[in-house]
This record gives sequence, C-alpha cells and structure tokens, in this order.
Amino acid sequence: MTKLTTNDAGEFVRGGNRFDARITADGSSTWPAEPGRYRLVVSLACPWASRAVLVRRLLGLEDAISLAVADPIQDERSWRFTLDSEGRDPILGIEFLAEAYAAADPGYDGGVSVPAVVDVPTGQVVTNDYPRITLDFSTEWRAHHRSGAPDLYPEAWRDEIDEVNELVFRDVNNGVYRAGFASSQEAYERAYRELFERLDWLTSRLAARRYLVGDHITEADIRLFTTLVRFDPVYHGHFKCNREKLAENPVLWAYARDLYQTPGFAGTVNFDHIKRHYYQVLHQLNPSRIVPAGPDLSGWTEPHGREALGGTPFGDGTPPPDVSALP
Repeated sequence: MTKLTTNDAGEFVRGGNRFDARITADGSSTWPAEPGRYRLVVSLACPWASRAVLVRRLLGLEDAISLAVADPIQDERSWRFTLDSEGRDPILGIEFLAEAYAAADPGYDGGVSVPAVVDVPTGQVVTNDYPRITLDFSTEWRAHHRSGAPDLYPEAWRDEIDEVNELVFRDVNNGVYRAGFASSQEAYERAYRELFERLDWLTSRLAARRYLVGDHITEADIRLFTTLVRFDPVYHGHFKCNREKLAENPVLWAYARDLYQTPGFAGTVNFDHIKRHYYQVLHQLNPSRIVPAGPDLSGWTEPHGREALGGTPFGDGTPPPDVSALP
C-alpha cells in the first residue's frame, strides 16, 4: 500500500526501497540469476509491479522466474495471498508478503511494497527496488531470455532511455501520486501543472515518432504505459488529474492503444484489479469505497494508426508466444 506521507508543504513524499540487493548473472552480488530460485510477487493493480510483469513476459522469463499475484484489496498487513487456495502462496507458503520482508529483516517495520523478488529457498525478500528489477531482467537474466526476446534496454540507447525515464518518473509516474496525495492546494496545483506540462512534452515527442526512444519498444515505453493505462480509470478522477482524459489527447491515446494492442501487453492489464484497489484501499481519498462503473474500456481495441510512423514493436526480436491474460 502506498503510504500517504507528506512534508510540511503538503507535498507527497515517496519512501525509498529498503531491499535493494542485485541479482546478477555472475552471482557476484551473492544472488545469482538462477532459474527456479526466485519468485516475483506482484499486484496487477500496481503500476510499478506491472512493469515487472510485462518485462518478464516480453523477455520470456516465465519459466525462469515464477509469479505470485496478490489480492488487489489489502488489509492492515498489506499485500495478501487470498487469491490462492487456503489464502497462502503455493510456493512460498505464506499468507502475507510481509512475512518475506520479516524473513529478510526481523526488525523491519516499514511499508510492504510490490514488486518484490523473493528467494524461494530462504523465503526472504531479495529486492523491492522496482526501477532496478526490470533493468536487471533485461541485462543480468539475458542468458535465460527466450529466443527472439527484444532488447528493451539497448546499450547504445541507455543514456537517452535513462534521461527520459527520470523525467517521466518525476512528473508522470510519481506525478499523479504527487497530485492525488497532496495535502495542500499549493502542492496539488504544482504537481498538477508539472504533470500536464510533461504530458504536453510527451505529446510533442510522440507526435512524429512511434516510440519514446529509438525505433522499437524499450524500458521507457513500458514505464510510461503502466501509468497511461491507469489514467482514465483512476488518476483522472480519483487523483484529480483532470485537465483532460487520456482519451481526449489524440497522440497519447493512440500511442497507449498501440502498446496495449502489441502482443504481450493487454494480457498483463487487469482493469478490475486496478479499479478495486485504488477506490477500495485508498479510503482516505474515497471513504465510501464505491468503485466507479466507468469509464468505457472498449476504445482500447480501436485502430490507432501509428504504424505509419515506422518502427516495429520488437525490433529484430519477435512477439512473445503466450499473450493470454494473467489471473
């Protein structure tokens, strides 16, 4: 659960990631990239976790790293495995993700976040460092990628990807939270302004190019997509990011639909989990816990026309073979 922490100016302050160990190809970090050893714990409601689900699927790491999907509705102990038989994760044998955090640090009393990569033999969280998890999937797990996996973090483009990611994180990925969780009018209006200034910048950037960096999908597109796909169902109304809907921005709406319709993307999106989590868990913002009936989601499958801008989704790679929906 995102903790609603604000500073004296009423600005939302996102906490850091307590567990930041690296899982590396050569094992020099003490955590080797070993197929079958780790379990990725996610919520399909969470944009940060959805990045990891999507990258895992595009790279074909399903057989190397197993997946646990938490209930989108949390209680006081945060993420729970009530979607599984008897309310326990079948691999880790725990009822709450907090138990894996405690296994790693018995004295830990901070927030319990997803995504988290858990070491199955010890039951300990290895990392909840969501920006690094997906980059390591692309680089440190390369030996276990499927044949034809795309390069989501090409070495030649990394500086530009990192630069774009930093701007998008500050103003968009985290910007919607800065607006929604602000506790003063001034902090809200500042976050609102910076969010839409960055969306205007993204609109200009994407008007004549299909993807954010280079000529195929990269980590930058994935990080933006998981926020855009939640924009109209949640952030526009619930977080008061209401200058315009995504569906009212022709460029970004077409861009988001292009990605959604790319093999591998739509199956990782669960609008039911997204809406129920935000509207029923963040009851500080929605005391009634009523989940809105809208918006109409049928437009996500309408033609987008962005093929005319060139590029191909996976570059020299191929689509993932399994594009079915997750639980």
